[in-house]
Amino acid sequence: MQPPFRDDGCRLCPRLAEFLDHHRQLSPDWHNAPVNGYGPVDAPIMLVGLAPGLRGANRTGRPFTGDFAGDLLFSTLNHFGLSQGQYAARPDDGVTLTGIRIVNSVRCVPPQNKPTPAEINTCRQFLIEDMAIMTGLKVIITLGRIAHGSALKALNLKEKDHPFGHAAQYRLDSGVELIASYHCSRYNTQTGRLTEAAFHQVFEQAVAVAGLNCP
Repeated sequence: MQPPFRDDGCRLCPRLAEFLDHHRQLSPDWHNAPVNGYGPVDAPIMLVGLAPGLRGANRTGRPFTGDFAGDLLFSTLNHFGLSQGQYAARPDDGVTLTGIRIVNSVRCVPPQNKPTPAEINTCRQFLIEDMAIMTGLKVIITLGRIAHGSALKALNLKEKDHPFGHAAQYRLDSGVELIASYHCSRYNTQTGRLTEAAFHQVFEQAVAVAGLNCP
């Protein structure tokens, strides 16, 4: 079940709101609005990213769609049977998610892809809402240190007790498993910090905990 899209016109973060206003003028055919989560709310896996990319989700309106990070992510989802359809980097490509829902720590695109601590804190209320509606949640994958830290705060947990590290896995008191991953950004893959095999390792862990059948 995918919640209907809503553009709530959020302007809680003045810098981000002004940045969106600017790009609405430059590219009026782009999404240029808060990007909601994508995928079924009854999925057992939640993937938490950082924020929409300027020419990715901010343009297309769908998380990780239209930029390099999305290429690796959606190919990985397809590999593990977590998506259906042929990904073509467009919101109308017909790709649907099964077993996983994608959200971001910050819903609006930040300049230089760098949200401020205040913006991350302000937007956490929406991350908390996203977690709350996923009543069958078994696994949370965090992409990058910022997403990891924000997800922990949303869960009222401390990072010192759950330090970030690629493929680090924690069993939470709620029964949910938290698994950290390097972000699937172009920088991380081109520098070799994250390989496809290492990224797949995280999803192998996640689908095993979720009890999903991997193709």
